[in-house]
Order: sequence, then structure tokens, then C-alpha cells
Amino acid sequence: MATPTSSRASPFFVLGCPLVMFPAYATQMTFDLFSALIIFAGVSSLTPGPNNLMLMASGANFGVRRTIPHMLGISLGHALMGFLLGIGLIAVFNAYPVIKQAMLVICSVYLLYLAWKIANAAAPKDAKTGGKPLTFLQAAAFQWVNPKAVYMAITAQTYYAPEGSGWWGAALVAAIFAMVNLPSVSLWAWGGTQVRRWLATPSRLRAFNWTMALALVATLIPIWT
Repeated sequence: MATPTSSRASPFFVLGCPLVMFPAYATQMTFDLFSALIIFAGVSSLTPGPNNLMLMASGANFGVRRTIPHMLGISLGHALMGFLLGIGLIAVFNAYPVIKQAMLVICSVYLLYLAWKIANAAAPKDAKTGGKPLTFLQAAAFQWVNPKAVYMAITAQTYYAPEGSGWWGAALVAAIFAMVNLPSVSLWAWGGTQVRRWLATPSRLRAFNWTMALALVATLIPIWT
């Protein structure tokens, strides 16, 4: 069994004072491990994927304020999924590969449905009659059928959770990931709002929405090849 590291080795201590009262084994996350997790969370959260493409389309069509539940659903829903994977679901997936295949099929069908919704989204001024952004629960549930999100969570829990830390370690990794993920994905929604003025004409908005929809469908290619 690994022995607890000194307070200086943990990012959760400042001048020898604990910032969070985690059990001793949770503070075994060294600064190197913490830094690596931050970098992985930032890079994986910022790079294009289903979540970010949908947020950009939502920001362009509905604005940031109406997209906030969607953003929170992604970050908190992913954190919950990461925690559950960390405390045992990874082993279940490895033991029953059919579950993974079923999730891929569900993911593909749902992504095609979301792509259709994006392609047919109304202009911002007509959003009330032509569509609405994803809700918090819809965005949170989507993480379970989003291959990139599942991969991110499994990788984070497998490589960055302190060894032998149990559920506290899984919670620690999930919390750190969420704190990095939320501002990262928010940038995509904000980016969508920046192109709203250019999308004022129906033809441009239609072209943008179809581009986002096709890009979302394209994220399925690596899954099935």
C-alpha cells in the first residue's frame, strides 16, 4: 500500500494548509498527476466533438443564456458518469462487451436525430416556434451515448485517479474534470454567439446549421471504422 505523500506534493495544500478535507489517501494525487489531469481535461474538452458542435450550434441559434442548462448538463452529467465509471462500471463494460455495442447503436441513432434537429433549427428570433435548446437532463443523459465523453471519463479514471483511493479518488478526478470542462465547453457556445450577426440571413443560418449537422454525423465515422 502506498504511503501518503507530504502536503507539499499535493495541489490541495497551500502553505501547508489543506484546501479540502479529503481523506489522507485522496491527497496522494501529486502535483505532476494533478497537472497531467488538468491538461488532459482541457485538451479533450476543447477539441471538437459531439458536445462542442452542439453547443456551438445552440449558441448561434439560441444564445448563451438559453444554452446554460445544456452546458451544465454536459459538465455535471459527465462528472457523474466519470464517478460511476471510476467506482466500478469500467469493469462491467469490460466483462460484458455487448453493453458497449448497444451503447454505440443508441449513440448513432441519437446523434442522427440531434443532427436532424440542428439542421432544421429556426432562426434565433423564431426559436420559440422552431425549436429549443437541450435541457439539463437531456444533455446529462447524452453523455452516456457520446463515445468521446465515455472515452474521456474512462481515460481520466484509469490513469489519473490516485492508486487505492477508492470512491474518493473517483470523485476527486470527476470534480477536477468538471471544473476544467465547464469553462472549456462554454467557449464553444460563446463562439456560436459570435457568428449570430453573420447568420442574420436565413440562407446563411441554414448553411451553418447544415454544416454543423453534417459535422456531427461525421463524428460517427471513427466509431464504425
